[in-house]
Amino acid sequence: MYPPRPGATDGPLSIRRWWSLNDAVSAGLRDPITDAGAADAALEDVLGAAIARMTAGGASTGAFLSGGIDSSLVTALMQERSTRPVQTFTIGFDEAAFNEAPFAADVARHLGTEHHEMHVTSADAREVIPLLPDLYDEPFADSSQVPTHLVARAARAQVRVALSGDAGDELFGGYNRYFWGPRIWDRIAWMPRPLRRALGAGIAAVPEAGWDRLAGMAGRVGGPRVVRAGNKAHKVAIPLRHAASVDDLYRSLVSQWHDPTRAIPGANEEPSTLLDDPLPAGLDDPAARMMVQDQRLYLPDDGLVKVDRAAMGIGLATRAPFLDPEVVTLAHRLALPLKIESGQGKVALRRLLYARVPRELIERPKAGFGIPVGDWIRGPLRPWAEDLLAPARLAEGGLLDPAPIRRTWNEHLSGRRDWITRLWPVLMLQAWRARWE
Repeated sequence: MYPPRPGATDGPLSIRRWWSLNDAVSAGLRDPITDAGAADAALEDVLGAAIARMTAGGASTGAFLSGGIDSSLVTALMQERSTRPVQTFTIGFDEAAFNEAPFAADVARHLGTEHHEMHVTSADAREVIPLLPDLYDEPFADSSQVPTHLVARAARAQVRVALSGDAGDELFGGYNRYFWGPRIWDRIAWMPRPLRRALGAGIAAVPEAGWDRLAGMAGRVGGPRVVRAGNKAHKVAIPLRHAASVDDLYRSLVSQWHDPTRAIPGANEEPSTLLDDPLPAGLDDPAARMMVQDQRLYLPDDGLVKVDRAAMGIGLATRAPFLDPEVVTLAHRLALPLKIESGQGKVALRRLLYARVPRELIERPKAGFGIPVGDWIRGPLRPWAEDLLAPARLAEGGLLDPAPIRRTWNEHLSGRRDWITRLWPVLMLQAWRARWE
């Protein structure tokens, strides 16, 4: 409780919740929208209004543009409401699997924005990495924090505020786990646990490069194009070996260290988190459960922290139209088939976008906003990583057990596995400790 402000007559200040995600979820379950036309009209109205509010006020405003569905739709609606070309910003990489800059440039040309592209190299990453403990004030471990800071730096040279497409995936069904996870569970739930574990072990036994080659061969003969197929196959292998329920499956899909107690001396079990809190009553569909878990965990603890601190570290304000309360409330009213249908997510967003941008400029495998840091720490960033992962450094203070971390590091160096998602949290913890302890 706070003391009353001078002149106040209504007693001390009280704290109350003004909005609740669980309430929005429950309200949507009670009053769903099932008609695509009604959904499209309502979504265009509330999202457009949110963008108008976020670009009002006179501050120079631009947009992050990856060329994906979310950022392209935000940019398109923003451009419709602007009397001059919107300034857009993107990042490019040498490595083709991570480089979405050409797609962003195509969308920018179609929409008529004033587009800015920044090319990122391992040298640029080396320049940013020492800044991360200061930028984040905690051992924050999403490696896309590096390009996020760089694109924010490029935007800040031109504008004071940047709109992003953050939360489009979580609200409208954009992540692969929302449709692959339930599909996998439907196919394996009947299996005895030993058989599941054996299947997972078999998938994991094929090196990631082998799965990449198989996916490339399938693409050449008309099969689906899968970006980083080996990495995704190994992600599937882990829940096969560990999941006992669909909620366990979600936990496995979003976890990096699936038995984190192995790397922490004296730890017996993982501490309780929001993952253990009950979901709203009636939320039974596996994909819908995963989406809400992401909204209350991954989005506020990773995605929004990443963008906010990367940008505010150089004085750029960011705004996310998809997180306008009216947009979130409407998203939870849309029936699941308006979000995910026939193995494809963001159905409602796609319809709005394709009325403005040709489908062929957008349709491609989802890559995410990653960087090839897994390759970089085998190459130009290896001395930095080796120093932080030295056994003596890992053992300092008794916080970490060097043995499992060193095994993971050696497997990564050998090229048998890409363990960057396991190693980056350790590297960020070590870098933060070196800076602040």
